[in-house]
Amino acid sequence: MTQSSSCPLAGHLQHPRAVRRVSPGPLRSILLGAILCGSLNVSGATAAELDEATAKFQTGQYAECIADAEEEISEGSWNEQWPLLKIRAEMAVGMYTDARDTFEQALRRHPSSIRLRMLGEAVYRYNKQPEEAGLLMVSIESLARSSPWRYSDAANRVALGRYFIRRGADARQVLELFYDQAKKERPDYVEAYLASGELALAKHDYGLAAEAYEKAVELAPDDPDAHLGLAKSHQPSDPEKSAAELAAALERNPRHVDSILMQVDHLVDAEQYDEASERLDEVFRVNYLHPTAWAYEAVLAHLDGDMAGERLRRRAALLAWPANPEVDHLVGRKLSEKYRFAEGAEYQRRALKLDETYLPAKMQLAVDLLRLGEEDEGWQLADEVNASDGYNVVAHNLVTLRDALNDFRTLSADGFILRMEAREAELYGRRALDLLREAKRVLCEKYDVTLEDPIIVEIFPEQKDFAVRTFGMPGGAGFLGVCFGKVITANSPASQGTSPSNWEAVLWHEFCHVVTLHKSRNKMPRWLSEGISVYEERQADPSWGQSMTPVYQQMVLGDDLTPVSQLSGAFLRPESGLHLQFAYYESSLVVEYLVKTYGLETVRGMLDDLAIGLPIEAVLLRHTGSLEKLDANFEQFARERAEAFAPEAEWDDPELEPPLDVATLTEWLEMHPNNFPALQQLAELHIAQQNWEEAEKALLRLKDLYPEDTSGQGANRQLARVYRETGETDKERAVLEEVAEVVADAPEVYLRLAELATEAGQWEVVADNAHRMLAVNPLVAAPHRHLAVAAGRLDRPAQAAQALRAMLVLDPVDPAELHYRLAEQLARSGQREQARREVLRALEEAPRFRDAHRLLLSLVDETEQSADQTEQAAPAGAGTP
Repeated sequence: MTQSSSCPLAGHLQHPRAVRRVSPGPLRSILLGAILCGSLNVSGATAAELDEATAKFQTGQYAECIADAEEEISEGSWNEQWPLLKIRAEMAVGMYTDARDTFEQALRRHPSSIRLRMLGEAVYRYNKQPEEAGLLMVSIESLARSSPWRYSDAANRVALGRYFIRRGADARQVLELFYDQAKKERPDYVEAYLASGELALAKHDYGLAAEAYEKAVELAPDDPDAHLGLAKSHQPSDPEKSAAELAAALERNPRHVDSILMQVDHLVDAEQYDEASERLDEVFRVNYLHPTAWAYEAVLAHLDGDMAGERLRRRAALLAWPANPEVDHLVGRKLSEKYRFAEGAEYQRRALKLDETYLPAKMQLAVDLLRLGEEDEGWQLADEVNASDGYNVVAHNLVTLRDALNDFRTLSADGFILRMEAREAELYGRRALDLLREAKRVLCEKYDVTLEDPIIVEIFPEQKDFAVRTFGMPGGAGFLGVCFGKVITANSPASQGTSPSNWEAVLWHEFCHVVTLHKSRNKMPRWLSEGISVYEERQADPSWGQSMTPVYQQMVLGDDLTPVSQLSGAFLRPESGLHLQFAYYESSLVVEYLVKTYGLETVRGMLDDLAIGLPIEAVLLRHTGSLEKLDANFEQFARERAEAFAPEAEWDDPELEPPLDVATLTEWLEMHPNNFPALQQLAELHIAQQNWEEAEKALLRLKDLYPEDTSGQGANRQLARVYRETGETDKERAVLEEVAEVVADAPEVYLRLAELATEAGQWEVVADNAHRMLAVNPLVAAPHRHLAVAAGRLDRPAQAAQALRAMLVLDPVDPAELHYRLAEQLARSGQREQARREVLRALEEAPRFRDAHRLLLSLVDETEQSADQTEQAAPAGAGTP
């Protein structure tokens, strides 16, 4: 490789991450300058038979493969496999001009070849000859129609299938009439399975894709394309298997560019940008013109704040094929995955300017716009994609969801647009809106943020609808809410089964994302974004957010603590759901450490620095002085926190043979008095035997060892049961209140506290626990009932009326009684006309309801008296309108 001194760009290019890298930078600069000046070339030669040449191609020996094919072609071989193989190898290494020469020579020898034309179409595009490429596509259908018998073999069926997919044909028909027929004719024809897998992946049918690629791997275990396709098929559902297949592809061909680029994609997602750049070097050593590799380079430059470098790398990506929409689509998609939706949308618009029919860009633009709150255009684009491609799963899902959203109720106030299912809006819509307004007041002031645009919040009663709105596809189990900056989506309690989470904590968490994404202009790493949100949950309510647990303690003190400088990777492919939850907790602990060590103003300053485009490494260096020091100091902070947690407790399981009895455990505990699992088992045995006094002793010891235990079988909850059984109500109330103070989603605890407070006439306590219940599950009657009674006793008629209205929505057994009670509260608050309507509804349900009759008469009398007083006070000559 050489660098032309005549190139005006050659002396001015610097790698965007030069301050963080050592060796790859010069290579990239030389390549980029040389590409833009057209000064590179590739050549090579050897010889072999077709099967040997194919094996060389599959193992990355491209120059040798080209030489073998050239020798056979020059010796007069009429087998079109040779030019096809040679063209593929030349394209793989960026020899686009040579590939065109090979193609044109081959087409003169094989003038009726559809397979050559399909490959030639790409060759011409990469040689800036779009007109010739278009003519080739036109000629394919003409040939197939004029001589269909000529193209009925398996290889040509697959080629025609790919042609018709390019032309927008019905995917199912192509699968059945071309690919499946090819498989029937030649069950061992690998290309038919590869084509089926490609089609299934394009339509997001990962199960069908996996079936096709598994068969391809079975037939051609050394084909890296088959392993890569299987890796892509398993990526959404089985990351471990996906990684194994990707490794298998690269084991067979370490120079397999598409597999390396899949690795690059993962590394970019994990914010391991230096490693991604190093892998791109491997691609450039194979094909220095590869458009996808340069597109990833543009992504890295953008993320590094190097806008000039980004533009140059985009130019490099489009040099061979200037109208290639895939380049801008890829750059935009990766930016959107980094929550830079505005920039991502702009790239999709660029892609559509190059090719207005390119549906992936149109679909991504629709998704980006919906996440930006630009809904009219977003929905219109989704409609257009759905109309053009009936098998586009994302478009179909979104269009179907839009119909469901039309039935939602919209509540608006203080810059929020809240959409909910109508029944749920009646039950807790106003409460949700009030919570969002309070979050806005607190967090915007805290982080010095002013929000100009409205924030859209959509709460879905069905998890599948939440997933479609959020991800475009069903799935996403485990996500309670997601924030895109101007749009928040959340699961309602109805979608979470019998144990819903605290939806108030979820909304507070997601709105905190609104604030930090706005302040950083969506340029913050995931760990910092999630860390601040979890940290702010704990600041808003001690029962919200995550806290240290015995499992987290062992993870911190073991090998699971991730250095701060690598935290984003912990979110990408965690070993388990537990590791993902731990990543959230650790991130919040990092934020807590930063606030305690450097102050909240430092965290705000970090967000400001990110907003102007500084990479997170530079931001951390600027505010903490050293990444190595930060990693070490945080590790010490986390370990001290873990060591201070339940310091006397021993967590090892007792090595005792089952079945265990009280005597065995008691004897063992004499030697190990602080063993937590053994004490738990002893307490459970005493409870099972109703030995309440002994159970209390064991539970009190557990509480001493681990007072923060918030688990369902924690000592406080078990103690509450003991005290309930023994009739010690005051003690029961005290331990339950301790649980309620630190647990955000324990409705059974809040309900019991409300019941005890009702018996004691402590109406404020009843109201408080009703509110706690409503924050978990407002879709059941109990919290509304308790709140209605407490508010009535506390002379809060408006609050009581709201609770009674909610009870009416929940299909009550005695609606007449509820309408009557609601009328009473409305009358007490001076809303006599509304009270009269409610009492009439009570009488519709129960015509002989005497109390309702009396209330109606009193309301009528008051109305008449008010009218008489008004008439007497009216001046002479005044009339009634």
